[in-house]
Amino acid sequence: MMCYTPYNPARLLQNGVAMTVYTALWGSRYWESTIQHPEPHYHKTVLIGGQGVPIFCWVAIPEKARGTIIATYGITGELGKEWNLRLFGRKAYAQGYAVVLFDWRAHGKTAELSPTLTSDGLYEGEDFVRLAAAAASMGCPKKFWFVGFSLGGQLALWGLKAAVELTKGDEDLGIQVSDIGGGAVICPNLDSVRSLSYLVKDPFGKYFEAGITRNLKELAWRIHDAHPGSLDPEAIKRANSIWNFDKELVIERLGFPSVEAYYQASSALPLLPHLAKPTLIVYAADDPFFHPDIIPELKAASASNSMIDLLLTRYGGHIGYLNSKEGQRQARDPDPWWAWNRVLQWLEQKRTEQ
Repeated sequence: MMCYTPYNPARLLQNGVAMTVYTALWGSRYWESTIQHPEPHYHKTVLIGGQGVPIFCWVAIPEKARGTIIATYGITGELGKEWNLRLFGRKAYAQGYAVVLFDWRAHGKTAELSPTLTSDGLYEGEDFVRLAAAAASMGCPKKFWFVGFSLGGQLALWGLKAAVELTKGDEDLGIQVSDIGGGAVICPNLDSVRSLSYLVKDPFGKYFEAGITRNLKELAWRIHDAHPGSLDPEAIKRANSIWNFDKELVIERLGFPSVEAYYQASSALPLLPHLAKPTLIVYAADDPFFHPDIIPELKAASASNSMIDLLLTRYGGHIGYLNSKEGQRQARDPDPWWAWNRVLQWLEQKRTEQ
């Protein structure tokens, strides 16, 4: 693994909660002024994921593209409003990568196309692979790289698992396992049972969880309105927490007896020792969303698998990683987005190795 420049945030942001909140508020307002790259001319289209689910995508292919990045966002959102993902799309396109950004199941315009609910990676992993195959047929070049952050990072890790399994099957996908380069994830969710229990017990975590729950309920109502009869309105009203959202709306459709069983089945930590494609995991020790007890297990799993490059930092918060001016100079970065710059640096290294 290459030697990475240490992450050096401003002193006031050397706290997970402060970094998380500040980056979310400041970044949403000023992100466009931090980079010089314009928005690619995205072709907005619908591609077919696993189980025939239609997935809304933004696709942009530069001349002489050097590979294709397929990426999505975290637990809630939609493409038009996901500034962090769009920022990465600009940077990746400017570096010569074709870019496929997508609204994952039950999100954004994908939710308008289908009432299919989320599965936290169990089926979204296949979506990544089928989007890669569809993108190849559109002219997106190999190799394909799966990228995500937060819960989207969990989905991308499931995508790497699905890539190996699906390409071993009898179906002609139009791509082979060798066409998948690998994946890079920032602050991925790895253990839902422990982290959600940790989040709701923390004084600040309660506010984060309440905000996510509001967004999930809004998502459910949008599906209810777009697909009459698909969701029970009384169940949506009872979904007053992340746990209850999955209890009321998700687990029965997926065949799980409990939320805990669902979370255990979909969590990505058990996948890590078995990943067979190059994988970068960027993870902050002060991430306020995730239980700190996960870190030793993450380190052990990464150490046992030569395919994984773990970039574990002392600071960074949850999808924060806003760098200081001094940190930018040390890293020789063109902007303050330290984690995205490391992802692109790693992708370029792995691309040339392959």
